[in-house]
Amino acid sequence: MKNAIPDGPVTPEEFRRHLAELMQQHLASERSARSRTDAGEGATAEEGESSFEFSRTPKEVKAYLDRFVIKQEEAKKVLSVALCDHYHHVRLALAGNSQPNYAKQNILLVGPTGVGKTYLVRSLADLIGVPFVKADATKFSETGYVGGDVEDLVRELLRRANGDVKRAQYGIIYIDEIDKIAAAPNVQGRDVSGRGVQTNLLKLMEETDVSARSPNDIAGQLQALMEFTQRGRKPPEVINTKHILFIVSGAFTGLENIVRRRLREATIGFAARPGTPTHDHEIVARASTRDFIEYGFEPEFIGRLPVRVYCHPLSTDDLFNILKSSEGSIIRQYEQTFAAYGIEVLFADDGLQRIAELAAEEQTGARGLMTVCERVFRDFKFELPSTHVKRFVVTREIVDNPRAALERLLAENEAEERAILRGIVHEFADRFQKEHGLKLVFTTAAIDKLIELAAKSHQPLRNLCAERFKDYQFGLKLVYQNTGRSEFTIDVDTVEHPDKALNDWVVTSYRPTSQTNPKSEG
Repeated sequence: MKNAIPDGPVTPEEFRRHLAELMQQHLASERSARSRTDAGEGATAEEGESSFEFSRTPKEVKAYLDRFVIKQEEAKKVLSVALCDHYHHVRLALAGNSQPNYAKQNILLVGPTGVGKTYLVRSLADLIGVPFVKADATKFSETGYVGGDVEDLVRELLRRANGDVKRAQYGIIYIDEIDKIAAAPNVQGRDVSGRGVQTNLLKLMEETDVSARSPNDIAGQLQALMEFTQRGRKPPEVINTKHILFIVSGAFTGLENIVRRRLREATIGFAARPGTPTHDHEIVARASTRDFIEYGFEPEFIGRLPVRVYCHPLSTDDLFNILKSSEGSIIRQYEQTFAAYGIEVLFADDGLQRIAELAAEEQTGARGLMTVCERVFRDFKFELPSTHVKRFVVTREIVDNPRAALERLLAENEAEERAILRGIVHEFADRFQKEHGLKLVFTTAAIDKLIELAAKSHQPLRNLCAERFKDYQFGLKLVYQNTGRSEFTIDVDTVEHPDKALNDWVVTSYRPTSQTNPKSEG
């Protein structure tokens, strides 16, 4: 960067001079920003608080999610209701009609990988049009220790809102892998990446003010210093988290064992009640606050996640429906990828079904679709853009044996292309006959040789024919005048040495008729 502190040792005088230049640049930027505000460009930030509009109903939100996320019906219902409740409250609060007893409905998503947890949240943020930040809980540590600070999420929300504090204050923060910050058992000393992170998140999920500038951000502190020298001391800009919706998710591997043990203890001495769940995902859906606490979460932390959504594993039919019906289907990506090379790809239902079956074996949910598709189409994406293939259909046979299918497709294309090229040579001969009244008969071997020469020289076949036989109309007319011969066979030797062949025909035509040319008529 041009305005960065120079690397290596610098003298105090050089440092002061560089700092003065940096301050001048920031002052110029501040003056420019104020002039834009005076011209009316800064009105949006002032109006942000009252400009938030939300009038969706839960059914409208779920209908939108149905376009992108397959299955997870209960999860979509719960999310739709919680989202509408939260943003209707935000709208009323910004209009001055805040509900004093309202408790923010932060959301906990539980489910295995690849079932659509992230996609659900991202689709919700797109629908509402609020700033959205996603992060993994594994990168954070307790404030003051090496690692990310959870308050940086709020600052990132401000950046996504283009610096509009009031708009950032009703965004969505989504934290994945939240189960990884569960307190580990038998930890000696401070658990800075488990309980420490939970403690830091507590105040954010409730309500607190976060400084727009990180105390560890040197550039931010320099800017604050320059603002102080220009305008005097002013209160630091802060972001209030009261209306920020927090959504956390995780796979919670092992939680089913805790729930199963609790359910078993509840039925000791009695026969198991009818309907007792047996599958892991059904058992996890029965998890209670007590189970999450035993898993390693602080009671205060799990208590601030009142809305709990359980996402179920995806079956083969679900994966097929994702490919077939979802607006975010991975096959749209492959259609666009091939279309960039002018290749049209059509996915047959049996091909999609086979992709879904193989993806289900991966046991990574919808992510398995990408794994299978990448394996199937890797060679197609490499080979086809350099060929004349313009379309192909993805069938079950292609998915099961992509390499053999590709070789067959290339062979069929080569045969089709060769037939087209042979037609071009015959067309050249027909035009020659119409224009000059002389018939050229190309042997199959001669046509193949012309195709080979055109490919080697990277020259259109029509141009090659015109170049090779450019003087033939003059020489062959002499032969016709001398012998009355109007049909000439073009073989491989003639293609390779066209001038020599024409010269031989012309010379032979002046000899007595008893001396015939072995290449005479046909």
